[in-house]
Amino acid sequence: MLAELALEPRPAGSAAEARARERCAARLRELGFEVSEQPFTYSALPGRWGTPAAGVTAGLVLAGAGVLGASDRAAAALALLAGAGAALALVGGWAARHGVLTLPALRARAVNLVAERGGPPIGVPRVWLVAHLDSKSQPVPIGLRAAGIAGTALAFLAAAGVATAQLLGLPAAGWWAPLSGVGVLAAVPVALTTVGARSAGAVDNASGVAAVLDAAARVPAGVALGVLLTSAEELGLAGARAWARTLPPSIALNCDGVDDDGALVAMYSGREPSAVLRALAAAAAGAAQPLRARRLVPGILTDGVALADAGWAVATLSRGTRATLRRIHTPRDDLTHLAGRGIEPAARVLAAAATALGGIHPPLTDEA
Repeated sequence: MLAELALEPRPAGSAAEARARERCAARLRELGFEVSEQPFTYSALPGRWGTPAAGVTAGLVLAGAGVLGASDRAAAALALLAGAGAALALVGGWAARHGVLTLPALRARAVNLVAERGGPPIGVPRVWLVAHLDSKSQPVPIGLRAAGIAGTALAFLAAAGVATAQLLGLPAAGWWAPLSGVGVLAAVPVALTTVGARSAGAVDNASGVAAVLDAAARVPAGVALGVLLTSAEELGLAGARAWARTLPPSIALNCDGVDDDGALVAMYSGREPSAVLRALAAAAAGAAQPLRARRLVPGILTDGVALADAGWAVATLSRGTRATLRRIHTPRDDLTHLAGRGIEPAARVLAAAATALGGIHPPLTDEA
């Protein structure tokens, strides 16, 4: 399946993505799932231009604060940093959670693939396996983008500290030039993360889709199970956010990025999904696969973030190294650089965890 999915780039809403979706639908029907396509509309504005706009804004604010601070106008510098930081957080948070579905600009259409195996006497799915089908490229690899976001945030905090020190009468004016310079440099890769279609998305995320389909085949037929293959994950998590509005929160095991090397990682955002993490840890131990759990690195988004925002108990399973982060979202994320050795172990862990979680009654809580 990996070789079929990673033949070509799969931008959201494209014919290439539709061909990949058809292959997945055929495989899920073979496994006995009821399969449907669920179209949705969204705004591509946040996903295409939100991060570059934030990078440009942050760079300008840090440069402006540097000029003000160096001119002994520390109060004005601090006000600029606080106001711009709050605005970026509020506008960015609203655009990510709501604007991606409601903004009138750059409206687009895409399709989620939804498959369910359940019904009487099994019941409706309480556990969903999730992965995204679409791919994208960017001038900046995802690792450098994440480093830029973290560096910019630290520069904001450091600049606020320097301004505060000045207001307290400490001799801190000399820090502004190097600090604002570093902050502007950190913002450059953020500003350059425009969206293209030059990556076949082998790791991100043909590998995750292949692992989910393999896992679905391993979950016993007596376990009610759902499979969600989203579109437009690479454009603001639009597919997952649209789908999460259609049903009440439950449990999801997301898979995003399974490279050949590295340990398995279970990543999460928001409230820690302790029961889900325990299930993944037990499944990994049973499969003799090292696994560590951690919060998502700032600047890296997965469908799990959208589902967690909607109240789901969700973790994202991934596997890779620093070299993986240098390859994702570049033309080098192709089958030449991915053999697929990590897919089968990841699928075994996903299937065992889904089987365990699917058998929990009454409904799962983080204390279950």
